[in-house]
Amino acid sequence: MAKRERVVRMSVELPLWRALAAYRVLTMIYAVLLFVFTRSKFEHPWVAVAVLAVMAVWTLVTLPKVTNATRCTKRFLVADLTIALTGIMLTPLADAQAQTVDGPTLPTIWTAGSVLAFAIKGGWRWAGFASSFVAVANIVERGHPSRDTFHNVLLVWVASIAIGYVVEVARASELTLARALEIEAATRERERLARDIHDSVLQVLAMVQRRGTALGGEAAELGRMAGEQEVALRTLVSSGLVPARRASEDFSLGALVRTVDVDDDPPGGPELRDLRSLLARHAGSKVTFSEPGAPVLLPAGAAAELAAAVSAALDNVRRHAGEEARAWILVEDWPEEVIVTVRDDGPGIPEGRLAQAEGEGRLGVALSIRGRLRDLGGRAELISVPGQGTEVELKVPRGKAGK
Repeated sequence: MAKRERVVRMSVELPLWRALAAYRVLTMIYAVLLFVFTRSKFEHPWVAVAVLAVMAVWTLVTLPKVTNATRCTKRFLVADLTIALTGIMLTPLADAQAQTVDGPTLPTIWTAGSVLAFAIKGGWRWAGFASSFVAVANIVERGHPSRDTFHNVLLVWVASIAIGYVVEVARASELTLARALEIEAATRERERLARDIHDSVLQVLAMVQRRGTALGGEAAELGRMAGEQEVALRTLVSSGLVPARRASEDFSLGALVRTVDVDDDPPGGPELRDLRSLLARHAGSKVTFSEPGAPVLLPAGAAAELAAAVSAALDNVRRHAGEEARAWILVEDWPEEVIVTVRDDGPGIPEGRLAQAEGEGRLGVALSIRGRLRDLGGRAELISVPGQGTEVELKVPRGKAGK
């Protein structure tokens, strides 16, 4: 059998982390060169040398921390921002004129790397938090901030928040793309399984059915059972609902493989049930089940009552149309209501027969079907033409299904 396809997830954050690592190194080199060319202006150059040395060592040692979101921990972010703020606040000690002249601080634009790390790690809220601290540090360091100081502070604040927002949007888009790839892989996997089953199990069941019919006797009964299993298996494979003990999701190979059990609760919570799983059990050689590709979630009580009404309708098909009659179940999921249609190819119901049955006390349709739907706030409509079968349409409004 062919191997499962692996879903390769492309990370939109990885290039950002790489760019941040390069930015930190380049801005560190810029800060050192700026000091070298202007060291004669510093009253206490040894303070600047000490601050820049710590920053340089920290930048090189922590390069692995800015390679991905996992390694970039909150503790590292706080320490990195603390070093940047310390460098800003120590600038007046190295150059007393820094408070009167709008010159660069010791960290210069290296400080923006700390803010960008917050933005990439946690989005715009984290970016706003970090840039606010940087803004306060710059204003305090200046003593008497000028218009240019406020302009630079506002620029860093707005730019970091914008980058953080872009990161959040990119992350959400990545998750959406990954989900789409998983669904695509699951669809291909199901198609592959259907082909494998068609080439093996279904062919064997079909052969047993033909041979059993030809041999007769007990073999004919075995052939009939094999034929029913063939139809049921084909229906389940095509619909994607494969009964199992538990619902499971296999993400280890990148593809989503989901199995639904009629006794398991869907992801919506224990109060919701997937109507498809309750009705799929009726599928067989004489009953064709058609349902939407997405779960049809209803309150557990409403789903159980609607499934019971469908069972009652199928019982009427077997009782009145005969064992050889075929039936079709169609589930339609609309925003305002859920519609389940049960149709058969039997002889139909003669006009006035339902009223006569109710008068005689046989209330199968009145109580088992219409009564259940009435309790749910829905309605049941029965259409029957003699010689052309019977159709029962069950409608349950979503707004009243849980009441």
